[in-house]
Amino acid sequence: MNTAPAGTHHTLIIGDCTKILPTLPDRSIALIVTSLPYFNAEHDYKNYYQSYDEYRELLHQVARESIRVLADGRIFALNIDDMRVDGRLYPLVADATTAFLKAGYDYRARITWVKPKGFALRQRQSGLAVKYPYPMYPYFSNLTESILLFQSGKFDYKSVTEQCKQKSRIDKDKWSREWNLNVWNICNVLPVKGRVEENIAAFPDEIPKRLITLFSYKSETVLDCFLGSGTTMKIARQLRRNSIGIEIDPALEPVIREKTGFAVPNTRPDTFKVIPQKNFTKPYSLSPKQPQKRRAHAEEENGRRQRDEEHPLPVLQRPPLLHTILNGQHGSAAILPNRDRLSLH
Repeated sequence: MNTAPAGTHHTLIIGDCTKILPTLPDRSIALIVTSLPYFNAEHDYKNYYQSYDEYRELLHQVARESIRVLADGRIFALNIDDMRVDGRLYPLVADATTAFLKAGYDYRARITWVKPKGFALRQRQSGLAVKYPYPMYPYFSNLTESILLFQSGKFDYKSVTEQCKQKSRIDKDKWSREWNLNVWNICNVLPVKGRVEENIAAFPDEIPKRLITLFSYKSETVLDCFLGSGTTMKIARQLRRNSIGIEIDPALEPVIREKTGFAVPNTRPDTFKVIPQKNFTKPYSLSPKQPQKRRAHAEEENGRRQRDEEHPLPVLQRPPLLHTILNGQHGSAAILPNRDRLSLH
């Protein structure tokens, strides 16, 4: 009798998620865990976005397409927080909530991720009160981020078999110790030289570990539409889920391979596939390794964007079908007539 565990299947799609999400089929994903690049964050994404309107439109695009891709009643877990840029605090959490509610999601919960106090040493503005100990000078050191949980309607608990439930059973001790609280004390990824995701903004393994354990069953498919260094895919594999990751920067493929354990010949029955997306038009790299190379194009576009500011933002256009085939347990893509989406069945 063959008792070997079934393999899991992992697909990295290189490209712009606003062009790839529309090609994924309806209700094909069990859970989305991701973190959008924070609006022009000083250390990681300085000047990445040309305007805050561009960032808000990205939130709306992701919300609109993701609710179609998610299976009924499933969860979109978004790691995000407000961002202070050049002295101005931008309400990312409020605008993300607005975008997802407008797209039709239900608001399930908000978890506060608390980092160690030493993290405040990176933040410059918090020291103003020391240099100028007078009213109106202080800015607060931010030791928290938010994990917003949005749900795509009502989940049918009867649709899950008893066998599947037992295989995915949650550890009661972990649940009662901290996982059941809406405040999670988790150390952030430390800036240790030589780590695999050095110079790349990444959330700690513990965040997707908890979210994937709590909101998906084994053998289901988890999506991260801003994969970055590959943390969500790594943890999905460890927890015996399938995964799809979308990442705009092709230079991160070797990092993702190493982090997920697919850089060396695979001894397990798991599979890893890379699909290049050649048609995305973003004229600069997302990778924080090259933060200063971004913007001759942006400067040329700035005048046009200012002139167009009063006009409604364009509706997301569906791209042509990706002419590729996704192999693995979570599906294979077939080119179907009169459709512009990948089929994962």
